[in-house]
Amino acid sequence: MLQSPSSSVETKASWIVASAALGALMLSSGAAWIAAVALKDIAAEVDGARSIPALASALAWFGSGIGGIMMGRIADRIGTRWTVAFGAVMIAFGLALSSLGPSWPLWVGHGLFIGLIGFGGINAPLYVYVSRWFDKRRGSALALISSGTYLAGALWPPVFERAIAALGWRETMLWYALLEGVVVVSIALIFFRHPPEVIHPAPAPVAGSAPARVLGLPPNLVFGAMCMAAIMCCIPMAMPQGHLVAFCSDLGISRSVGAVMLSVLLGTAFLSRQIWGAVSDRIGGLTTVLVGSLWQCAAMIAFLLTQSEVGLFTVSAVFGLGFSGIIPAYVLALREMFPASQASWRIPTLLMFTALGMASGGWLAGLLYDHFGYYAPAFAVGVGANLINLTIVGTLVARRHWRANCV
Repeated sequence: MLQSPSSSVETKASWIVASAALGALMLSSGAAWIAAVALKDIAAEVDGARSIPALASALAWFGSGIGGIMMGRIADRIGTRWTVAFGAVMIAFGLALSSLGPSWPLWVGHGLFIGLIGFGGINAPLYVYVSRWFDKRRGSALALISSGTYLAGALWPPVFERAIAALGWRETMLWYALLEGVVVVSIALIFFRHPPEVIHPAPAPVAGSAPARVLGLPPNLVFGAMCMAAIMCCIPMAMPQGHLVAFCSDLGISRSVGAVMLSVLLGTAFLSRQIWGAVSDRIGGLTTVLVGSLWQCAAMIAFLLTQSEVGLFTVSAVFGLGFSGIIPAYVLALREMFPASQASWRIPTLLMFTALGMASGGWLAGLLYDHFGYYAPAFAVGVGANLINLTIVGTLVARRHWRANCV
């Protein structure tokens, strides 16, 4: 049955599904945080080269982006429930493989199993899936589920730090694999049924007619610009998240304090993301991306200028408050500008580019640290990438306002 314009697909069940998705993302994304907390421990086994564990985290991010496109199409055919359950099992296997140690088992475990066919089957399919349960407060719902990765970062690093100190990083991976596999598979099977939104196929183009334009431009040109902007904003976004614990240790701050600092960064990101979701419902996704990116750039500059423990706690909290609304705002902007029938491939493709940026940022920071012996050059590169992002997004926002004023 077709829905009338005044009807809404949103019900209490919509928020139950979104909350279940939040839990699944919190547990599945926690897997990659073990390598971040144990970065120095793993590097110590390969002559102190931090680029090796950093590459494992980068491969997990990049793999999840590529896998999201493939798994997004599969989820459209067989249902999100099954791709999430499969992804959870693959993440557990990837952790078990990674526990064999650096370098290749760690890289294959993270890149192929945790990333490509693990988190790739969970993250992007859940963005598309949950967006189809909402039509009025879609921005708030997307902000909620995308908080799963940051809630994981707030919750798990202190737990992992203690577990690694008591058991070692290998045993920590094995125990977490068991927890993640059992719980996420159960969530998928219980909660993720068919969504209520009716997706109407895109009308066939009339012979000789041009495709509908977006912001007065060819739609794929706008989409390509958004994907490039996503890479450039995620390069600096990844650097503090992946290297803050090691950065603190270099400054004489204990790893346990560094783990708490990372939790503060990601805890504020989780809390503020709910605010950003409400803001994006009012001002739109694209403008929210611009504001969040400006905030993130200012915080990255502050990381370059701060080395005290109190100062880093403050900057970490400010960074978390700013960057957290960017990714769900990109997804909302896509849903605002492009037809719903294109969501199943545009959203995973965009998320692939955000994953590429996250992968590049985390690995590049480790590579530059290995070359220079300190993190300032990496953070400076992050600021430069952020400025490119601001140029692209600022141009799109300016064009949208210019066209609105011309109507």
